[in-house]
Amino acid sequence: MEIIGIIAEYNPFHNGHLYHINKIKEMYPDSLIILVLNGYFLERGNVSILSKEAKTKIALNNQIDIVLELPFVYGTQSADIFAYESIKLLNKFNCTKLVFGSESNDINLLQDIVSKQNDQAYDNLVKAYLDQGLNYPTALAKALKINEDFFKPNDLLGISYIKAIKETKSNIIPITIKRTNDYHDLTSNDTIISANNIRQKLANHEDIKTYIPTGVINDITKINEAYLFNLLKYKIITEKDLSIYLDVDEGIDSRIKKVINKANSLDELINLIKTKRYTYNKISRMLIHILVGLTKADKLKLEDDYLKILGFNEAGMKYIKANKIKEHYKNTLVYQYELIASFLYEQISNNQSLSFDQKNKPIS
Repeated sequence: MEIIGIIAEYNPFHNGHLYHINKIKEMYPDSLIILVLNGYFLERGNVSILSKEAKTKIALNNQIDIVLELPFVYGTQSADIFAYESIKLLNKFNCTKLVFGSESNDINLLQDIVSKQNDQAYDNLVKAYLDQGLNYPTALAKALKINEDFFKPNDLLGISYIKAIKETKSNIIPITIKRTNDYHDLTSNDTIISANNIRQKLANHEDIKTYIPTGVINDITKINEAYLFNLLKYKIITEKDLSIYLDVDEGIDSRIKKVINKANSLDELINLIKTKRYTYNKISRMLIHILVGLTKADKLKLEDDYLKILGFNEAGMKYIKANKIKEHYKNTLVYQYELIASFLYEQISNNQSLSFDQKNKPIS
């Protein structure tokens, strides 16, 4: 039996995600699917419009057998860390394959790019381009002498997944599925569109039922963006030293302090801070770390063996028992930050997220 791993954020769960799962079942009929799920605050620094509990239930209702938590402290970091920690979790469950969406759908090319990244000359080039103020995707493309338009979001994540598989010396085989839509497209009305497009349509008060499976609409929660910004603004104004927080590099802390009173929203604040070097997503993650209080010092203390199971079906439960897999998260620093993130999410969403995380009972 194949043990298939997938990594997702489901913000929100849509027809493309359902296609992904159905395609896996078509390719590997006799398989167990394990999902590593990001929760409340996501890899690009935005806030999920589905709660962790809702996403877990939706996954289990759509042929996922086991749902694992990718905790806040890793789910809101760069693609390489996001991927590395996700692969580590899948390794604990002896996954045989990782199946992910890809714009190029060329696994050989992605693996070739990863192999080139081990070259010292390449690393030096990337660092040199970063020092010039270029963002990571552009620096990557220039070092590899590839058109930077090649690096679409899923392919970039795919490169990070393949790199993580190598770094963890995993036996997982990466498999691509052709992505059928463009992450950056905000206007398409096809049956399968990106989560980004769906969120944009929601913001424009458009009907999104065509783009998501039946029932998901009932779980979508409205995020109080104004309250989120006010909480963050208070933290920034009252905090003496912002440089203690993760991703807040030297110099950017004073820039944040300088522009905080000029901004009237989170989006305005990010755009006021943004530079060539500091992309929108990097700043979003930085601000979420400030809000939750994730420090650079605490990053060094995070436990390496964190494992929390959010849910499972009957097949998943049998697999967990047969392999004697034990959770490990209580009394950990990682879990304490998860509770803080959960509490803040509850404040801005009116969702009972904190009680869900405190109960610590997997959904079945």
